[in-house]
Amino acid sequence: MHPYVDEVITHHSGMLANVLNKNGKSKILLAGHVDEIGLIIKEIMPNGLCKVSNVGGIIPTLYMGQKVKAITLKNTIVNGVCNVVRHAIDRKITIDDLYIDFGVDSKEECLKLVNLGDYIILDTHYAHLANDRFTAKALDDKLGAFVCLEALKKAKEYGCENSIYAVTTVGEETTMRGANFASYKIDADLAIVVDVTFVTNTVEGVGCGEVSLGCGPVLCHSSIVNKKLNKLMEQTADKYNIDIQYEVAVARTGTDADKIYFSKDGIPCILVSLPLKNMHSPSEICDLKDIDKAIELIARFICEYKNECLDALLEE
Repeated sequence: MHPYVDEVITHHSGMLANVLNKNGKSKILLAGHVDEIGLIIKEIMPNGLCKVSNVGGIIPTLYMGQKVKAITLKNTIVNGVCNVVRHAIDRKITIDDLYIDFGVDSKEECLKLVNLGDYIILDTHYAHLANDRFTAKALDDKLGAFVCLEALKKAKEYGCENSIYAVTTVGEETTMRGANFASYKIDADLAIVVDVTFVTNTVEGVGCGEVSLGCGPVLCHSSIVNKKLNKLMEQTADKYNIDIQYEVAVARTGTDADKIYFSKDGIPCILVSLPLKNMHSPSEICDLKDIDKAIELIARFICEYKNECLDALLEE
């Protein structure tokens, strides 16, 4: 992002902010998280196999027989396989049934490769599908982070005069620490959180709303989301003929917005989500058209937003 921004702010947590127009009029925070769910090594057994704990909301069954990679504290990558104990095959699989095999036969051999506290991620690849769709792991929420960065770049092309802080946060799947630090460090006038949400027209029947792939980004009705800002976002979508969809989150949204909203004196938030199939699986599916529409919608919004707009709406 260095060629596109005025400043890059780093933080010891891993959170990173890309800044455009630091002394602009309104200060807008864009947040998408780059962490992903996975496993962490909690025990190395005498036979060299490793027991694990979950990092975030994994679905243990989906790790059966998957190729994985260990990201070690030594900054090395080690190939392995995740499997389950045989007696668990005929019942519901839990995190305690999973183990990692790095191809060694003893604890001593294993310790030359990995150690306690090393992270385990799925070793899957992306593939293009029909109808401008593609599949990969960890689209939750690298898609959101990508949209934030691309929206900043497009807003710059459009001559944006507001201050934009496009932040890639960390820890959303666990502690939301990146969103917390970003809120306090940046002290924005408002925040646009970009994440993914469940497609509702699938066999799983999850989600709350009417959300489909290819029908545009999703706005959220929630007590966390500012209703007046939602209205402004809707007006922007209407002005530029951008399709949008809606979902409902009765209380918390399960995104960085939950942390940002409660920061400092309260930061008004909008949640823009990308429809996603197979969330938290090795093969999540999204639609490229939804990504393009989200980038355009957010870029247009942050270019035209004025603090007076929110002030006027709050007085209604």
